[in-house]
Amino acid sequence: MKKPEIKKLFYRLKAVQSGHFLLTSGLHSNTYVQCARVLEQPRVLARLAGQMVRPWSSRRQSKIDVVAAPAVGGIIMAYEVARILNARAIYLERVGTMVLRRGFTVKPGERVLVVEDVVTTGGSVKEVVRVIKKLRARVMGVAALVNRGKANRTHLAGVKLNTLLQISPPLYDKRNCPFCRTGKIPLVKPGSRKLK
Repeated sequence: MKKPEIKKLFYRLKAVQSGHFLLTSGLHSNTYVQCARVLEQPRVLARLAGQMVRPWSSRRQSKIDVVAAPAVGGIIMAYEVARILNARAIYLERVGTMVLRRGFTVKPGERVLVVEDVVTTGGSVKEVVRVIKKLRARVMGVAALVNRGKANRTHLAGVKLNTLLQISPPLYDKRNCPFCRTGKIPLVKPGSRKLK
């Protein structure tokens, strides 16, 4: 699928929503990407995930051993990508910071691909990368369906980021949000993560 087709698909599945949203970062936006609308379609997800991980599936020398993701949004992504790459799927949970639980482990030297549904600032992904590197495994890259911000190699501590779709809506802090000023569109917090 080409990028315009992917974008149309996201709009058709209502994965891209309009309104007044409070993002996990604390910023406000008129656009929210709800990848759960894509993740609920297994055939669609399989096709997109296959395309998303092409850079890692075609190189024998960089075979992926483990696919790791931040919970909650990345869990389904990790499973589907691991299935495609014939790797293990694990996820990290936020207990103050991202941690491995439930008996999940990563061994020194294992090649790990970090996956996420949507990357905005890259904060959760960076935490996952830090944990994996601390365990002396090799982070081979980060793959996500959508980059809804400006996350790149610099934001992710030098790790390559591959995304299928770039959506760059305006972001506002609370003081400069035009929707808050007018008060006409109520603020909605659709994400799974609690704000600090």
